[in-house]
This record gives sequence, structure tokens and C-alpha cells, in this order.
Amino acid sequence: MKTTTAPQGSAARQGISMNGLRLIRGQAAVFVRFAGLGSGVTLAASAVLVLLSQWIPWVAANALTTAASTVVATELHARVSFGHGRPGLAGHLKSAATVAAGWLVTSAAVGVLAELHPDAGLVLQQTVYLSATALVGIGRYLVLRLAVFAERTPRTGGSVRVRAAYDAAA
Repeated sequence: MKTTTAPQGSAARQGISMNGLRLIRGQAAVFVRFAGLGSGVTLAASAVLVLLSQWIPWVAANALTTAASTVVATELHARVSFGHGRPGLAGHLKSAATVAAGWLVTSAAVGVLAELHPDAGLVLQQTVYLSATALVGIGRYLVLRLAVFAERTPRTGGSVRVRAAYDAAA
């Protein structure tokens, strides 16, 4: 009976591909949690905005719900999406900056549409807005995952390396 063994290089490649697959699945799970929590907070904030705008001006209601939902989403993303723990003031401020940048991008997209196509219908306006929002969401995820709530692991010699960036390279 003859047994066949795979070349040693093949086994090493298989191990790398299995690690890569685990990494992709892990990151996909983090992204799904991020998107689900973010969507849930957005829907809840939308409902609160409708209710609150019955008693105070819409602009003020929008500002309050945006601030509150940003704080809630930051807590949830830090703790649940990224397993980072409490975000602290710095985490909240950085997260708020990504929200502000996202608002600028979506506003610019809709503004450019209005300039280029002033007669755009509701479907086109929503398509542009939702497309910009999706791109902003992906960008926000990347910034929060790789910079704001990146996992830090100790390294030999006392220095620190960002684990998320290391994992992404693997």
C-alpha cells in the first residue's frame, strides 16, 4: 500500500489559506455586527426624530437625535462590533468626527446632483443619497476598525503594534 504525502510547501500554503479564510470570516462578522447595530440605531433615531419634532423645531430635534444616536452607536460599536470596551472621550470624539465627515460627503453628493440635474426626481435623489451613505458607512467602518477601535497587542521590546493592521496583512 502506497501512501501519498503532499509536498511541504503545499501544506504551508493550505495553512495560510485557512488562516486567511478565518480572518475574512472574522472580519465579515465584525462588519455585519457594525452594519446591523448602525442600522438599528439609525432607525431608532429616525423614530425619535419624528416624535421629538412634534414638540421642538425639526432642526433642534435633528441635532439632538444625531448627537444622542452618535453616542449610543459609538458605545455599541466599541463594545459589541469591535469588542474594544468603553470608548472613552477620545473614542467618542473621533467617532463623532467620522459622522461629521459622512454628513459632509452625503450633503455634497446631493448638492452636486442638484447642480448637475436640478430636475432630479425623488428616486434619483434617494439613489444618490443612499449610495453616498453606503460609501460613508464603509469608510466609517474602516476608520473605526483600523484607527479608533483597533486592537492593540503588546510586542516584544515594550512597543505596541496595531493588531487589526497586522491581521489585515496576514
